Amino acid sequence: MWLGLAIAVCCVELGFAQGRFRNFGGAFEPTINNVKYDARFTFARLKYTVGPGGYYYRGEPAWAHGYSQAEVNLSEILESLTMVHPRMDASNVFSVDDPELDEYPVAYMTEAGYWELNDAEAVALGAYLNKGGFVIFDDFRPPPRGGGGWEQFESNMARVLPGAKMIDLTPADPIFHVFFDINSFNVLPQAYDGGAPVIRGIYEDNDPTKRLMAIINFNTDVSQFWEFSATGMFSVDQSNEAYQLGVNYIIYGLTH
Repeated sequence: MWLGLAIAVCCVELGFAQGRFRNFGGAFEPTINNVKYDARFTFARLKYTVGPGGYYYRGEPAWAHGYSQAEVNLSEILESLTMVHPRMDASNVFSVDDPELDEYPVAYMTEAGYWELNDAEAVALGAYLNKGGFVIFDDFRPPPRGGGGWEQFESNMARVLPGAKMIDLTPADPIFHVFFDINSFNVLPQAYDGGAPVIRGIYEDNDPTKRLMAIINFNTDVSQFWEFSATGMFSVDQSNEAYQLGVNYIIYGLTH
């Protein structure tokens, strides 16, 4: 019964910063107005130093793709369908080494193929994950459009979590059943990436019986469907499949 709801609720205009950008010599940086932690779930996006080619889309930094309409719409779905009741008037953006990130159990990063990482940031993000943080990596793909692609991401994560293994997930993994039952990856929509999406994860101590610390959507852009769900660009069914993933990811991160 919720199929039409995915589109209807996303037509509501929320009080977030609506992705306003400032022009810096052809590159655009979003205006960020973070709010203080108040115990409500607040969407937290990670920003990072962008590598070569990472301003290819409308001059925006790669980490800001979809900002902030993707989080606006996903938060509206969470409010409408779950007991999470997220903060509806704001979302936050943090550097990966920002100490305030520790107050937010779930974080989101886009376009990790353009992610450049220094040593201090690697240590800080590793500490965040080991203390119980959960990161959703989304919207990156092989070169040339994906920057350094998987190799860049894998190199960064080897510094963030030395020894961690990134394993292919299956629909049997618990994260796909915490709210919605997602029993096949064949239903996952593709906006523009060729081939099948790859979903991988990092488990605590590399043990699939323990907590999932990060989920990685590679060769796909799930948040593209959140961002444009109210525009008619994609079908209702496609948007709903993407929202099911997003809802499960958030609820898993808040409960594990």
